[in-house]
Amino acid sequence: MPLIFITGGVRSGKSHFAEKAAVTHYQTKFMQAQRLIYIASGVAMDREMEKRILRHQADRQAQNIEWLTIEAPYEIADPLISLTDGDVVLWDCVTTWLTNAFYEGFDTGTPCVDQPGCLEEKLRVLKKAVKTLLEKRVTFFVVSNELFDEPPYTSEEVELYRQMLGNLHQWFVSIADEAYEINYSIVKKWK
Repeated sequence: MPLIFITGGVRSGKSHFAEKAAVTHYQTKFMQAQRLIYIASGVAMDREMEKRILRHQADRQAQNIEWLTIEAPYEIADPLISLTDGDVVLWDCVTTWLTNAFYEGFDTGTPCVDQPGCLEEKLRVLKKAVKTLLEKRVTFFVVSNELFDEPPYTSEEVELYRQMLGNLHQWFVSIADEAYEINYSIVKKWK
């Protein structure tokens, strides 16, 4: 199964690039492709995120092709494991999912970031699900945000997030067939 990792700054054009690439792949493999799937990890917790989600939905609807959308803001493993041979899948995005993982449980007073081993377990489960997916004939596009051009933050929590995201990016690139970085809608293929 090919895994294509795509990263870039916020509003850099990476989601558009990923959607276009997934649709193109789906259309060229149409006789073999089962479904075109969008795994969404966004949660509309504020007006800004709500606008972004609506914009992404409108972009997919305007493509004149049917996407099956799976909402996976927290538990990503089950949707990944449920994919079948021939699926073309776009997951948007790793950074949103990781943020959700950090703060899952916040509403009950104990976010995952404050529970010993919680984040490590979520990453272990994610990696295991992706490795299982690699054994299937699924084309998997993974989108993430690039957050490493800024100086270190004084917040330990933000630095922990950046470190975990950086490690996750390295892991994805190490297993990816292709890796791209998008800046200002300019595409750089790294792998």
